[in-house]
This record gives sequence, C-alpha cells and structure tokens, in this order.
Amino acid sequence: MRKLKLIWDFHGPDALKIAEHHEIHLKEYIQLEKLDISITGFEAMHDAHAIAFLVVDESAMKPIRDALKPHRGQVYTAE
Repeated sequence: MRKLKLIWDFHGPDALKIAEHHEIHLKEYIQLEKLDISITGFEAMHDAHAIAFLVVDESAMKPIRDALKPHRGQVYTAE
C-alpha cells in the first residue's frame, strides 16, 4: 500500500518553532480520532522555512486531508 506524506509549510524567523508545535497538534488529532498513524515529524528546510508532516496510507488520506487541510502532499519513501 502506498503511503503519502501530508505537509504543512511554515515560513519566517519562527518557522521551526511553529512546525514543532504543529506536530503536537497532529499527534493530538491522531489520538483523538484513534488513527493508526505512527510517523509524524517536523524539520527545517532552510533558515526561514520549516515543515510539519504526518504519513498516512493512501486509502485513508481523503478524510484526514479534508479535516486537517495540509498545504501539500507527496508520496512517502522511508529515508
């Protein structure tokens, strides 16, 4: 089954701090909805750009996408 990485982008001097905090809310949503999602995270892309993300099975993506409104998504490949 293909996995998708849903991504939220944050820009500005506090981008990394905001992305880190956003991951907390993603984990809260996962617990609240009792979802089987184990991959979440945040990462600095550049000095003023950071992302928060979660990885979902493609079959479960639509309701999560509609509820959480990520900025973008991509096919997930384990690094």
